[in-house]
Amino acid sequence: MVSPSAFFRAHSLEITSGAEMAQTNTVGFVGAGKMATAMAKGFIESGLFHSSNTFASCPANWDSSEIQEAGVTVYDENAQVAEKVNILILAVKPDVVKEVLQELSATIAKRNLLVISVAAGVAIESMEKALEKPARIIRVMPNTPALYPGYGACVFCPNSICTSEDAALAEKMFSSLGFCSQIDEKLIDAVTGLSGSGPAYVFTFIEALSDGGVKMGLPRDLSTKLAAQTVLGAAKMVTASGTHPAVLRDAVASPGGTTIHGLHALEQGGLRNAVINAVEAATKRSTEMGKGK
Repeated sequence: MVSPSAFFRAHSLEITSGAEMAQTNTVGFVGAGKMATAMAKGFIESGLFHSSNTFASCPANWDSSEIQEAGVTVYDENAQVAEKVNILILAVKPDVVKEVLQELSATIAKRNLLVISVAAGVAIESMEKALEKPARIIRVMPNTPALYPGYGACVFCPNSICTSEDAALAEKMFSSLGFCSQIDEKLIDAVTGLSGSGPAYVFTFIEALSDGGVKMGLPRDLSTKLAAQTVLGAAKMVTASGTHPAVLRDAVASPGGTTIHGLHALEQGGLRNAVINAVEAATKRSTEMGKGK
């Protein structure tokens, strides 16, 4: 008898160049909301998939015009998508993941689909239990900036029967949305607390920077644009240079200058402590929520 792991290795998806991958692989989304649309656009624009090989499902009374504009074919039934693809992405609310998997369990097994879930808080073990037979499952945690391909931060966790080719494929796919890295699932709550919730922290910081500019006499529109561009530019310096943020910070803070005085004020206000506490609090809450799924 062939072992399950040997079977999945024999039937795993072939990793090829972008052009060949677009020809050989088909991808389908269960759900056609903003995240599914962003993923579809990123995959198609990067050349990983042809629009003709990209499908999605959503209720007939939902507006799917945006994902259709990307060239994606949309169906009313989830099963119609599952029957056409070899990669199935669950882009639905966490509370319906189990229901969708049970609905499509037979098709997933028959077609040996690679299942990828971007539903927050739904553990791999929970998804495996919802299926009738073992399946290759990859759990992905993207953040909201992934709505703009190239600016997202994603991590992914394959289950035990995924092959190295499956993992490489997932990394190639989600790298089209921005930064992407494979991690152990036990770290995903910490990722949720940092990059998942992190955009909200940064939005708050941008707003505070803008408020400071307004207090000092800048028009609100100009102040907000300067604040947002400053954060964007500083982030680019970190990612492009590979230099530790502290080194970049010290390069800006000249002795006795304006920046060191501003940094001192931030330390007095407890900014660093508040941000660390925010990541910790969000991580703990993610863990709590995951226990209920």
